[in-house]
Amino acid sequence: MNIRAILYYLGLFFSPIIILAFFNILFSSYYNYFLNIDSYVAIFFISIFLSSSLVLIGRKCIKEINFLEQLVLMLLIFIFLPLLISIPFYLSNYNITFLNSYFESISGFTGTGFTIFDNIKYLDPTLIIWRSSSQWIGGLYFLIFLIIFFSNTKGDYKLTSLIFNPDKSSNLSLNLRKTSIKILFLYSILTILIFIMLSLSGIRLFNGLNLSLSLISNGGFIPTTLLEQIIKSNFQKIVFIISLTFSSLNIYFFYNLFFKNNIKNHYEDYSILILGVLLSIILILFIKDLHFLDIIIATVSSLTSSGLTIVDVPHNFSFLLVLMTLVGGSILSSTSGLKFMRIYILIKASAFEIYTLVKPNNIINRRILYTDKKITSNNIKNAFFIFISFFISLFVLTAMLLIDNFNFEDSFKFSILTLTNTVNSSIYGIEQIDFKNLLTSTKISIIIFMIIAKIELISVFIILKEMLFKN
Repeated sequence: MNIRAILYYLGLFFSPIIILAFFNILFSSYYNYFLNIDSYVAIFFISIFLSSSLVLIGRKCIKEINFLEQLVLMLLIFIFLPLLISIPFYLSNYNITFLNSYFESISGFTGTGFTIFDNIKYLDPTLIIWRSSSQWIGGLYFLIFLIIFFSNTKGDYKLTSLIFNPDKSSNLSLNLRKTSIKILFLYSILTILIFIMLSLSGIRLFNGLNLSLSLISNGGFIPTTLLEQIIKSNFQKIVFIISLTFSSLNIYFFYNLFFKNNIKNHYEDYSILILGVLLSIILILFIKDLHFLDIIIATVSSLTSSGLTIVDVPHNFSFLLVLMTLVGGSILSSTSGLKFMRIYILIKASAFEIYTLVKPNNIINRRILYTDKKITSNNIKNAFFIFISFFISLFVLTAMLLIDNFNFEDSFKFSILTLTNTVNSSIYGIEQIDFKNLLTSTKISIIIFMIIAKIELISVFIILKEMLFKN
């Protein structure tokens, strides 16, 4: 295994923390928020030391790493980069334990949104920005991993080959800089666009900044305790819905829309939009006592695996909204979940089998949506493996939560939300969870499965298989 190259890339991926720390130092100095400035100075120099040291270690090595090494690198990033992010939480004046600090940073980096804080609005503003920034950088890295790492044919269980992706390349060293810059540009432009829309809607600039960092990454952290303290008018709700929708679409959808003027290949995105409209209409017809915009927010928030909401919904609809989080938007978006395309492939594959039994001599249409691409047996196998690994994770995590005084319904719902990186808001009926006082074993289990939700359990199996049975 090319350890030095892995450390080299790990050092490169550590470097953005330097920029985030420097920004927080400037913000603290300009607005005289000196309560936690020492922690940002500490993480600034720690990040410089670690990043430069790791880059120097691998500077003269061969930079190309194979798919297994890419998976190891990705796993190391999800484990160790949140360790850096956790330092300002741990060094703050809020007496946060190391495990709680790491829990908060993992929750932010994976875009989940579980929090150990009770009253967010009373936190130091710099710490609020740090929380939001952790989501933003996590969403950016997730997109980069999808496009660079999982474009490898060996990693096609993410099914990136089935949707529009112009940056497929097996050569990591050649593709990393070009693709990362393009994704960073698109991701930043969309973040700025969301921030401008939120600001024009009348939302306070500080809240708009933090909320834009959360929305683009499908994160669950917000700058106040309740979202309704920020989103109040109908116009703000409409802007919020549009912003959430942005994050569920293929990142290249906007690139093709604004720079290529050609979005004909984005049938997956059209299907997700149509599904969102249909589900919203159905819920509007059945839920009579809520404003239709609040229902649309709950629907879109669930489909994008964000979980942010304005109001409660009737308890008998909460499980339906939990199931919506499984859809998870486009494959090349910052959303989590099983993903729309995998669900579509398995449904169509099941229809193939039934149709073959009924009319064995007929030709079956294997095209994906309205594209020229066809579903292969390998696509079906990969989608099936993802489903199996998801339900294995669901069973294990549910069993672990039952040990910590969760009832079965809450543990089952919460496990789905964890595995789709969705915050436990009131629309799911399990918002009252005291993460700070959970059992240590439960926190560690949630941390592990928040990471697995992003990198897939199959990735972990591949790493273990190669490391334990390579001989």
